[in-house]
Amino acid sequence: MRMYDEEKLKLSITANFGRPYQQCSISVMDTIADPDITFDSKGISNYYYEYKAKEKAEVPKGVEAQKKLEEVVNLIKERGKNNKYDCITGVSGGVDSTYLAYMAKKLGLKPLIVHFDNGWNSELAVKNIENIISKLGFDLYTLVVDWEEFKDIQLAYLKASVIDIEAITDHAIIGTLYKLAAENNIKYILSGANVVTENTLPKSWIFNKIDHVNIKDIHDRYGSVKLKTYPLFNATKKRLYTRLKNIESVYLLNYLPYTKKNVKELIKNELDWKDYGGKHYESIFTRFYQGYILPVKFGVDKRKAHLSDLIFSGQISKEEALEELKKSIYDQAQLNTDRDFVLKKFNLTEKEFEQILDLPRKEHAEFKTEKGFWEKYPLLKPLKFITALTR
Repeated sequence: MRMYDEEKLKLSITANFGRPYQQCSISVMDTIADPDITFDSKGISNYYYEYKAKEKAEVPKGVEAQKKLEEVVNLIKERGKNNKYDCITGVSGGVDSTYLAYMAKKLGLKPLIVHFDNGWNSELAVKNIENIISKLGFDLYTLVVDWEEFKDIQLAYLKASVIDIEAITDHAIIGTLYKLAAENNIKYILSGANVVTENTLPKSWIFNKIDHVNIKDIHDRYGSVKLKTYPLFNATKKRLYTRLKNIESVYLLNYLPYTKKNVKELIKNELDWKDYGGKHYESIFTRFYQGYILPVKFGVDKRKAHLSDLIFSGQISKEEALEELKKSIYDQAQLNTDRDFVLKKFNLTEKEFEQILDLPRKEHAEFKTEKGFWEKYPLLKPLKFITALTR
C-alpha cells in the first residue's frame, strides 16, 4: 500500500513549481500541493493576512459580539414567532455542528435539525446525533439518498480524478436545508461554518460546493445510474429560495466564544459527545478521503489548514501544531480496516482502486461550471446564499 511521503514532496516542489520548499513563519501552511501560496519579506503567508482580515470583518469581540448575537437571535425569534421552527441547521455529530445545536438551545431558538445520511456514518456519529436530539429535545429530519445513486456519483468523481469529492455531500446538505426551510416557512439557516476553525483552505484543495452544473457534467461523463433521489440544487431552486423566499444564512458561531478545546469539553459534559480524532472524521468516507486519498493522490494534508486557523486565533502555538503534524495522518490499523470497507462498499478491486490513484489530477474547471451558465442567463442568478457548511 502506497503511503504519504512529505519529504519526497518537499524535494519535488522545485521541479514542479520552480521554487524551493517554504513554510509560513507563523503557521504550518507551506508550498506542498499549494501553488497559490505567497509569502511576504518576513516569510508570513497570505493565509495569515486573509484570516486577520476576515476576523476583523466578521468576528466581533466583547460587547460588540454580545450585541450582534442578541440582534441576530431576536430577529430570528421575531420572524419565526408564529412558526413551529424559527431556523434550521444541519448536524453531522462533529464539533462545530454539535456546538451550534447546543447554543441554539441555550439561546432559546427553535431549530429544525437536519442530517444527511449518505451511507457513510460511523457508529459514533449516529450515537452523537442521537444524543444531540434526545438531550436538546429538537426534531430531526434525516435525508436518505438511494445508496446506488450516491455511490455512482462518488465513483464518477473518483474516475474524473477531481479533488473535491466531498462537494457532492455538501451540495446535497445545502440544497436540502433550503428546500426544508421553504417548506416550513423558515427564513434563517444556521451555518456551522466559522472563521475561527475553518477559514483557511487553499483554493486548489476545494471547489464550489453549490455548482450543480459541475456535478451534473462529471456524473454525466462518468456515472451510469439515473439520479432520482439526489437533491440537485439547480438554478431554478436557487433563485426561488433566495429571491422569492428570502431565506438567509447566519454564521452564529462567529458571534460566540469559540475555543475548540473548551467547546469539546463542554459538549462532552453536556451532551455525552465522543471525539472522532479528526475534523469531519465522523464519516468513514471523509476519514478515508482526508486521511488517505487527499495526501496520497493529491499531496494534501488538510491538518495544516485546520491547525493554522487555531494558530491564527491564538488557541495553539506553531510548535504545538508541528508536534501534531509529526503524528501519523492515519492510524495504520484503522486505515487497513477503512480501506477494505471503502473498496468493498464501492465494489472496487485493489487493482481498480490503484488505477484511480494513478490517474492524473483533473481540475473541476475542465468540466462545465456554473460560471458559464450565469454568464448565459444572468437574470437567473440567485442572491447570496450559504456556500459552506460544517458537516
